[in-house]
Amino acid sequence: MKSVKLSKDRMYEVLRSPVVTEKSTFNSEFNQVTFFVDRSATKIEIAAAVEELFGVKVERVNTLRREGKTKRFKGYLGKRIETKKAMVTLAKGDSIDVSSGI
Repeated sequence: MKSVKLSKDRMYEVLRSPVVTEKSTFNSEFNQVTFFVDRSATKIEIAAAVEELFGVKVERVNTLRREGKTKRFKGYLGKRIETKKAMVTLAKGDSIDVSSGI
């Protein structure tokens, strides 16, 4: 992937938190790690942030946006938050332990 120089602040802004679910844990067998990311982040920024913060080589980044649903909360109309997830495929031999901090 192309390389972009990001500041430390932007890196921590791009990668919000890891997604720890049964499905994302299953994908770790295939060298994939899933993160919640900033909605304005691009695939190139995500790859650069993961490579710099974790010291691994990124092969591919897939993203998906989840629009917020309109729901009722205790009788009042509300809206769920809009999120963006990134599934990052790492190079063979690299891994990230999401249970430990950065």
